[in-house]
Amino acid sequence: MMNFDTSMKRKNKMSIVMTGGGTGGHLTIIKAVKEYLVGRGILTPTHKLVYVGSTKGQDKQWFEEDADFSEKYFFETRGVVNQGAVGKVKSLFMMAKAMFKSIKIIRKHKASVVFCVGGFSAAPMAIAAKLTGTPLVIHEQNAALGSLNRLLKPYATHFISSYLEESPIKAYPIKQIFFDNAHVRSDIKTIIFLGGSQGARAINNLALEMAITLKEKGINIIHQAGVNNIDDVKASYETLGVEAEVFGFTTKLADYMNEADFAIARSGASTLWELSATAVPTLYIPYPYAAKDHQYHNAQFLVEKNLAWIMRENEIRLNKVLDILDEDLKEKSQGLMEIVENDGSRKIAKLLTQM
Repeated sequence: MMNFDTSMKRKNKMSIVMTGGGTGGHLTIIKAVKEYLVGRGILTPTHKLVYVGSTKGQDKQWFEEDADFSEKYFFETRGVVNQGAVGKVKSLFMMAKAMFKSIKIIRKHKASVVFCVGGFSAAPMAIAAKLTGTPLVIHEQNAALGSLNRLLKPYATHFISSYLEESPIKAYPIKQIFFDNAHVRSDIKTIIFLGGSQGARAINNLALEMAITLKEKGINIIHQAGVNNIDDVKASYETLGVEAEVFGFTTKLADYMNEADFAIARSGASTLWELSATAVPTLYIPYPYAAKDHQYHNAQFLVEKNLAWIMRENEIRLNKVLDILDEDLKEKSQGLMEIVENDGSRKIAKLLTQM
């Protein structure tokens, strides 16, 4: 392997480079750690934060206008998986081109560490860190390792995962508000359905199927139906004569979770840990087409500890779901409060500044 580390062994490295994204699950980790670094004044005046992502995915939407980063770079890259032969070659060429640019960025900003959260947009900078001898800290959000993180794990200075016993940090980095809202649930007064900002048909259908029974039980409904499904779902509730709080994208998710006593949700990493931090007992319905079936494995991590329920989409039965509502919620709610640590952002921020 070529070694580009001709000038990296130097003192006074002054920047923390953050890379990765594509989807909100990756980007929320960068946002949580970045906000802790800046908001708590951990960075010295000579420290800088640099972000490196892709023009594809959600990277620019999240960070292009973010003033906390002194510099932002968005490369023309895309994923290699699910491409044809020609597409794979083109993607690898784009990645190689971005990797050489990443090496220049590491040198220009005197990077002390590269913090990688995975996703295809992280590949060029993460590989550049390895080639230049720059410390590489990787955060894996899911129980099933992503392709890039699995590849780079042996080369990482630190590999962080809430699911691995050997991880130096087990706490998941989410906003403090979710922990502040934690309280033990015992009776269901409000249920929340979470299909993500794009919605989940299986969860939407289940919510509508349960609606009349929930009304009869006096249970309020909060429903994230997805931005493209709001009108149809609202109309369906009106037809059923059931009142429900229906939304797509929201900035009030912490407040909605705080109101809820039970959740039925997808099991992407951010959703799972935010619900867990808020101590909301949850039935998880994993997205069946997630890479490496990672949503199933995320939920299974809690199910094995008797802290959650799980159903595949093809296993959903109304009577089984209603039976769960009659189970002991208090035990699971208390268990979640005991298992979920609340200082993930602080620990990762401290680690990065010590590199």
